Amino acid sequence: WGAQAGLYHYYGIEKTNLEKKLFGIYPHYKTTIGEPLLRGFDDIFPAPQSRHTRVDEDAVKNHEKLLVLAEGKEAGLLLAKSLDNKHIFMTGHLEYDTETLGNEYRRDLDKGLPIEMPLNYYPDNDPWQKPRSTWRSHAHLFFSNWLNYYVY
Repeated sequence: WGAQAGLYHYYGIEKTNLEKKLFGIYPHYKTTIGEPLLRGFDDIFPAPQSRHTRVDEDAVKNHEKLLVLAEGKEAGLLLAKSLDNKHIFMTGHLEYDTETLGNEYRRDLDKGLPIEMPLNYYPDNDPWQKPRSTWRSHAHLFFSNWLNYYVY
C-alpha cells in the first residue's frame, strides 16, 4: 500500500484492482545494471507478494522521473525509484518472515474469506509442510544496500 500511495501522491500513478489476490512467492528480475540497491542480487530472485491491487506499470516505466529496477512476469512491478534517489517504491514484501504468508492464509481461511494457497510457498504445495524462506538473503541485501547507498 505504501508504494502505491507514494506513486499516486508524488507522480499521479493510480492503482487498479486485481481479479484475485496476488499471493505467494514470485520470481522477479533486475531491469537495470549497476543499481546500488540491487548490488549482490541474483539476476532472478524471489520475493513475497500479498496484494489485491497493482499500479499502472506502463505509467511507471514511461514516467520521466522514475526508473523501474525489478519486476516479474506474474507479479509485475516490484521495485522502482525516483531518478533523484529521494523515493524508493517496493510493491512486494521482502520484509516478511518465513511464517507471514502462512499466517495470512490461515487468518483468511478462519474468517471464511475466499483465499487460495500462497503460490510457491509450501514445499510440494502442501500446507501441512513447513515453508522455507527463499528470499531472506535478498531481503538482507536490499535493506543493507538501502542504508549504505541511500541513507548514510
